Amino acid sequence: MSPANNLNQAETYLRNQGITGAPEAAIILGSGLGEFSERIRIKQKISYSEIPGFPRTTVTGHNGEMIYGTIAQKPVIAFSGRFHHYEGHPFPRTVLPVHLAHQLNARKLVISNAAGGINELFKVGDLMLINDVMRFGTLAMPRGYSSYTYQHYKTADRAHQISTDIGIRVQRGTYLYAKGPNYETKAEIRAFRTMGADAIGMSTAPELWEASRLGLKTVAISLISNMAAGVGSAKLSHDEVKQAGELRKKDFAELVESLVDNL
Repeated sequence: MSPANNLNQAETYLRNQGITGAPEAAIILGSGLGEFSERIRIKQKISYSEIPGFPRTTVTGHNGEMIYGTIAQKPVIAFSGRFHHYEGHPFPRTVLPVHLAHQLNARKLVISNAAGGINELFKVGDLMLINDVMRFGTLAMPRGYSSYTYQHYKTADRAHQISTDIGIRVQRGTYLYAKGPNYETKAEIRAFRTMGADAIGMSTAPELWEASRLGLKTVAISLISNMAAGVGSAKLSHDEVKQAGELRKKDFAELVESLVDNL
């Protein structure tokens, strides 16, 4: 079955579940940030396994469900869990939440992730607005697409102004996409820092590129959950990701709510 047919079936299923109209925003929640769903006035929770064309999630900390509800009395959908290329998912599947947000005519998209800090001025618990993305010898989208331009720079500027207006301090930086699943070596991190990367992770870039191709207004936020190899001495664990999320969950929630309302 073609991806377009899958999307049509997914939309029909969700409309039958009571998801009406165009969401004000779609939100993709990364590791350690799933508790944001508690800020949504929830009307529906739908397991990915029930949505046509959606696989199950396998990564710890990803619930694998779509949430429909309201924030500031505006309809939103939130994806608690994503599909990574390193898990064996082809690129079109890794961007399913983006495609579905577009299919449902969401007006904006907010993407979040947990990332490793490369910039030595960063610390665990920082929130970083992604100014730009970098791919290092790695495809971030399938071959065969026509050329198009990444275009989320102005949205990042607007998101930074919103964070300033509500008094939440954020970092700004370049996110480097690594295919994974292995973590980077100390030598690689030194090279990436020289190249201008501020944080690194194994998601988000494909979603940002596809949102750009589709013309969907999008902003992305990284939670610096650990310092990358050679920057800090701690070994990354899921508990560390959760702890970093706890440090900034209130600020993250307030920022995303303001983005939904004002982006």
